[in-house]
Amino acid sequence: MRLIDPSHPFLKPAWRRYVIVAVPFGWAGVEISYGSAVWAYLSAGIGGVLAWTLVLAWKDGDTR
Repeated sequence: MRLIDPSHPFLKPAWRRYVIVAVPFGWAGVEISYGSAVWAYLSAGIGGVLAWTLVLAWKDGDTR
């Protein structure tokens, strides 16, 4: 099961993919600042999966 569909046309512009990846990492920073380590790790994990899917393994014209 995929968290996000990389072939969706909304994800074509690179800036949108980077913002989608940055949001969970930013939220992890908020959670760690409030002392909620479990939620911070969960958010960072989601950010890691998104980073892999939308930035590192991205292929232009991805039709998976």
